[in-house]
Amino acid sequence: MDSFEGVVEFVAVAESQGFSAAAKQLNCSTSHVSRQVSRLEARLGSALLARTTRMVSLTQAGQAYYLQCKDLVTGLQQANEQLSSQQYQLNGTLRVSAAGTFAEECVAPALMDFAAEHPNLQINMDFNSRKTNFVEDGVDFAIRYGKLSDSGLVARKLLDRPMMAVASPDYLHQHGTPKHPTQLRNHSCIITNNDHWLFEDAEATHNIKVNGQWQSNNAHSVITACERGLGIAYMPKLNFASAIKQGSLMPVLEPYWSKGSSSWIVYQNRRFLPLRARMAIDHLVAHFSDWQE
Repeated sequence: MDSFEGVVEFVAVAESQGFSAAAKQLNCSTSHVSRQVSRLEARLGSALLARTTRMVSLTQAGQAYYLQCKDLVTGLQQANEQLSSQQYQLNGTLRVSAAGTFAEECVAPALMDFAAEHPNLQINMDFNSRKTNFVEDGVDFAIRYGKLSDSGLVARKLLDRPMMAVASPDYLHQHGTPKHPTQLRNHSCIITNNDHWLFEDAEATHNIKVNGQWQSNNAHSVITACERGLGIAYMPKLNFASAIKQGSLMPVLEPYWSKGSSSWIVYQNRRFLPLRARMAIDHLVAHFSDWQE
């Protein structure tokens, strides 16, 4: 059985492309990872990794060995976690990165329910829209909306989020109500992260380039600007629920609203995802499986 020593550390280094990153994933020291991999190479009589001052890469032998070992490590981890989940309460700290109204009003309460089920677990939820460095920031997973640009991440879809276009009664009284998406070119629009708005009808898709006085990546700021008459806003429906109910905003262009983009759970590597993170992700997916915005 000694021949299995160092295999987990080697797979971690191969997938994270560094000893320090692998050590953070495995919650151990960099020196331990390096020592275990070196011992494994000595037992095999072959160099598995090519080390330079800038990077670590697989040798030809290392690539072949990694392909054979990665599924073994996954199977071992899943077996251990299945046994652990049956015997122990979750503990430690779950770190989640999120941003936006949906995360604040829907994801956070769902994770509070998860915390109530596991009283020995601590949850640290960081609300920000910056790009997450999962290893350096110690984040288990993030909640993100829209098109994902980092193909190196694992993504699991939570749900699709339909869009809604709105404006204040004062704005519509002064500037008129658009009847077709192309008329937005003659209106002031409040821009979030994208100045190309997508609308749909039975016959065509309309990609409209919009302009306006106000741009912000914060939903509350967009809503406030819209309520103050700075223009027309277009975001997922949930953001406007309270304002629509209060009458401070009114729907426009309803026949053309897009089905919208998706909200995602993203993380770096499923193999080294802690059990608490796996179970939290499963909880969120189940919670939103039949959710309607």
